[in-house]
Amino acid sequence: MTYDYDLFVIGAGSGGLAASKRAASYGAKVAIAENDLVGGTCVIRGCVPKKLMVYGSHFPALFHDAAGYGWKVGEAELDWQHFITSIDKEVRRLSQLHIGFLERAGVDLIPARASLVDPHTVEVDGRKVTAEKILIAVGGRPVKPDLPGMEYGITSNEIFHLKQQPKHIVIIGAGYIGTEFACIMRGLGSEVTQITRGDKILKGFDEDIRSGIEEGMTNHGIRLIKKNVVETVEKVPSGIKLTLSQADQEPIIADVFLIATGRMPNVEGLGLENAGVNLVEGNIEGPGYSNMMAIAVNEFSQTSQENIFAVGDVTDRINLTPVAIGEGRAFADSEFGNNRRLFSHETVPTAVFSNPEAATVGLTEAEAHEKYGDAVKVYRTRFRPLFHSLTGAQEKTMMKLVVDGNTDKVLGAHMVGESAGEIIQGVAIAVKMGATKKDFDATVGIHPSSAEEFVTMR
Repeated sequence: MTYDYDLFVIGAGSGGLAASKRAASYGAKVAIAENDLVGGTCVIRGCVPKKLMVYGSHFPALFHDAAGYGWKVGEAELDWQHFITSIDKEVRRLSQLHIGFLERAGVDLIPARASLVDPHTVEVDGRKVTAEKILIAVGGRPVKPDLPGMEYGITSNEIFHLKQQPKHIVIIGAGYIGTEFACIMRGLGSEVTQITRGDKILKGFDEDIRSGIEEGMTNHGIRLIKKNVVETVEKVPSGIKLTLSQADQEPIIADVFLIATGRMPNVEGLGLENAGVNLVEGNIEGPGYSNMMAIAVNEFSQTSQENIFAVGDVTDRINLTPVAIGEGRAFADSEFGNNRRLFSHETVPTAVFSNPEAATVGLTEAEAHEKYGDAVKVYRTRFRPLFHSLTGAQEKTMMKLVVDGNTDKVLGAHMVGESAGEIIQGVAIAVKMGATKKDFDATVGIHPSSAEEFVTMR
């Protein structure tokens, strides 16, 4: 049978863009459909604009720290409109850049929503298009719990477009999104309250990362309210009033309420049932959530329909931009490049761009003990960075290696502190290659630097 395209990609986010360009480089005829700005969550309303906000939030502390080095910095004031407008301008520039990349790769961009009609047909822009293979890469979206008053809250989508800087923002959610925005907004000068269901933020991360970030957040003036859930939300003349579950906790009034309690795959409206694509229960949990579903795939990102594939957050595996890109490229190599290969979901590094920043790769201490028992050795250091020896700030850096005592192999590396993401990216190469603690010890450190501690810990 003759098809209109060798590959039709639904969704021009990180995974879809990577897969379409790679497949086209092998000579495949490729089309990609997107009904929003090209670039996906990461470029449009995720990693990129968030990191720009992170950078912006660091300046007040730098102004303060400069005094310790003899600099006299005058009164500082944030022009919020300039700040958010500049970020939006950069986002749109990057989106156009990605469109140019598609054009140069020979990929047809269809600016419309696509849905499946059958295993080889999609309906897009009012017409039907056929393809030998179809890739679904539509990502995910933030979701609000189905509880009264949640309509008064915003999500991580809307926070990039606030008309005014919040005087007081309340955030529910203890994951990396809620934690990062708590630190961003506090750094920018807003009063911040973060409410968590559990007794600690960042579930799933190493305990030293969780406690290290919490300590830093508290020192920076963020109010953490733990073991509480929001029971009612109502609009009042002075703002938004939140009543919490614990009887001894006074209601909180803020002008902005950010809901960062979870994201869900964008499976609705894709016509998956028309093509026989199966779903699996997603990972999101908590009060007010139900029936969260993701596309089920095998290790080659293949769905229950042999010619239909899915990558990225819509599969709810590891929801990170570089993972979606890796999955997309592995798919293209396997299906169009005569190079059948798997994308490994093991030992994936990640960072939390909080203040203090944190990054991690490999097993946590708890995971290592569960897998290797008493053979696990832990090497840990905690110190004040040299930079702050003159600022007087009580900032702390934590570094940690988790090692299998039987083989000396480094199972995990964790850090809280300045440039943690940059440092762990390099360390991740060693961990991925199976480096031993002896290999770390034999590496000469760069002095003076924080990173040298990873090769001097005893």
